[in-house]
Amino acid sequence: MTGALSGFRVLDLTQVISGPMATRILADQGADVVKVEPPKGDILRAMAEPIGAGPTFCTINRSKRSIVLDLQTNAAREVLLELVDQADVFIQNMRPGVAAKLGMSAEEVRARNPKIIYVSISGFGETGPFSGKRVYDPIIQGLSGLTDIQGGVQGPPRLMRVIVPDKVTALTAAQAITAALLARERTGQGQHVQLSMLDAVLAFMWPEGMAYHTLLDQAREQVDRRDLVYPTLDGHIIVSTVAYREFEGFCRAADTEHWLEDDRFQDAAGLITYARERLELMAQALTTRTSADWLVRLDAEDVPCGPVLARADIHQHPQVIANQILVEGQHPVAGTIRQPRPAERMDGTPSLIHSPAPALGAHTEEVLTALGITGHRLTALRASGAFGQSVNPGD
Repeated sequence: MTGALSGFRVLDLTQVISGPMATRILADQGADVVKVEPPKGDILRAMAEPIGAGPTFCTINRSKRSIVLDLQTNAAREVLLELVDQADVFIQNMRPGVAAKLGMSAEEVRARNPKIIYVSISGFGETGPFSGKRVYDPIIQGLSGLTDIQGGVQGPPRLMRVIVPDKVTALTAAQAITAALLARERTGQGQHVQLSMLDAVLAFMWPEGMAYHTLLDQAREQVDRRDLVYPTLDGHIIVSTVAYREFEGFCRAADTEHWLEDDRFQDAAGLITYARERLELMAQALTTRTSADWLVRLDAEDVPCGPVLARADIHQHPQVIANQILVEGQHPVAGTIRQPRPAERMDGTPSLIHSPAPALGAHTEEVLTALGITGHRLTALRASGAFGQSVNPGD
């Protein structure tokens, strides 16, 4: 069996997280992702030990092939355009205008191959006062309101400790690419997909994160959502009572059924109106027993709950083991590597980790040979500096 995207070729000119994670999803799903790197490689290669194969780079660049092209040279740009002829997707996350300076704008690439899906990922979009700014994930967190949500109504803004904007953008890009490929199958037409990190994050956070700014004809007081991590006698657990029957179950588990006689908590609307008071009462009750005791009692009443795991313990949890989420394999430089398998499970076209993250330029000769570039032309390209000094294809 082959992956769902087997037979599609993706030219990946992206670096760091948002683009490479998007193309890793496509690669695990069977697409032939050719990672086109500058002579010094994706800048993420140098940001962790071991150099060239740090943990983040390995996880988001698996299942791909790497070639090196110095796109500052005319010879390398011509090679890339020849690869465009055979590609289904061209994706770049350069700042707006940079691809055009290299002769790789959407208009130029699509003129060469009208059926290609050309994807531009940017930080802030193609226009506007921030369009030309350098950007990383924390900048988007601040502009999008994520830091305001984390800080709460009374607290100072706080960064989320995982790079949500980068990864949300990656997921959005991967979905948009497959949608564009499906549309092309129906119409025969390629298209230009434009996506900014800011666009992706605002769409992601809006449904509940911006609930007080959605229904403009209804004035609502913004209140903090209480942190649902509750201290217990010996640790912490998560408890979430959304439906009224779940609150009833909590009261039975906590031996606090008299709360159900409180005028504030007579129905689901009351649970929302007096959420702060209700959650404070629950927090006080949960300090009286151990985490294990609470999880047994709450599960018996079908109340949504779960443990709070340290990162070092996640791989040992029975549910993680049962789902076979984490897999281990060997990387030729980094050694044994543990990482998640593809999250989706398809019984007809399974997604797989096809290969470890490639060494810089490891597939340059392979890809160029398949393109018909051999012999004297390969020698001439090497002499022209098309590959920089990082690889010597054909030696």
